Amino acid sequence: MEAAILIEELAQGAKSVESLLAGITQEEAQIKPSPESRSILEAACHLYDEEREDFRQRLDIMLHRPKDKWPPIRPEEWVTERHYNEQDLATVKKDFLAERKKSLEWLKGLKNPDWEAECDTPFGIKLKPGDMLSAWVEHDVLHLRQLVELRHEHVLRVTMPYQVKYAGEW
Repeated sequence: MEAAILIEELAQGAKSVESLLAGITQEEAQIKPSPESRSILEAACHLYDEEREDFRQRLDIMLHRPKDKWPPIRPEEWVTERHYNEQDLATVKKDFLAERKKSLEWLKGLKNPDWEAECDTPFGIKLKPGDMLSAWVEHDVLHLRQLVELRHEHVLRVTMPYQVKYAGEW
């Protein structure tokens, strides 16, 4: 594992999220393509909460206090409990980028982290800090894909009644 490359991936992921949220109005950010899907705003809120309450926090525990209990998280419930779709998109974007900046500074400041140390998890499997850092990067990629799909839906809405078929198959 190349930690420096993964840290750079997280930096680029933040820039990609910022770009995918650019130009989207508050109203557009709240649209769900279907009742079971998420809106752009809900995806952005999820990224923000995961940044501050999941990956950095848990990786810190794994590296520095592996015997500590992990604080619980409830990402599925947070969507409604924290009223994600009622949040302000500009604020969520700003807050996510600030948290990611903290994460990047923290990661770059780690002194000789042991990426191989096995740690127990609350869900009964062992993970290494290297697994957590890798999962953090992949989490970004998964949500970048989600945001691209939501931007695609946005384009289809704003181009109506015109066709986009000439662009190619989605």
